[in-house]
Amino acid sequence: MKRDTRQEIIEAAAQLIHKQGYTATGIKEIVEAAKVPKGSFYFYFPSKEALGLALVEHYCESVRSGWEPVLADASVPPLERLRALFLARMKPKEDSGYALGCPIGGLAQEMSSLSAPLRERLRKALDGLTAMVRSLLDEAAREGQLPQGLDPAATAAFIVDAWEGSLLRMKADAGPEALERFVSVVFDRLLV
Repeated sequence: MKRDTRQEIIEAAAQLIHKQGYTATGIKEIVEAAKVPKGSFYFYFPSKEALGLALVEHYCESVRSGWEPVLADASVPPLERLRALFLARMKPKEDSGYALGCPIGGLAQEMSSLSAPLRERLRKALDGLTAMVRSLLDEAAREGQLPQGLDPAATAAFIVDAWEGSLLRMKADAGPEALERFVSVVFDRLLV
């Protein structure tokens, strides 16, 4: 079976960069992890920045594939689905020893001031996360489950921003407290 070299490079880079950061990860290290010659990297990616853009797409697809089944399950009320999305994201954080945050958020922190194309693509990725959250808040509003006067668009943006900030604090604390606070404030105070 033919290997998909481009995809292997992306997957190796995704793991390395999520663990140690974009600038700390070299092309040599990526091709060694992917078990491909260095020339293969440049065949598929004219620059490391081009790889970064492909990584954002890879990370977005990973998020979409995890979130879409939950979003689509109309048998569960929308705010319960939203809670389930975030609770499900907590287990992998625990499994990593609270060392791995959101790969999109990590790239945004590291690269937004260094690369305009990456910054723009990361902004769109975060907007996509916000749109997924908003879809559930809009549904909750239509069903009368959203607190009166709460704007779904602003609330969705706040929830995504708060989640990303909680992941940052989780890494600094090497523990779950920030994530637990997020869930408690959002679901036991804001959305009740």
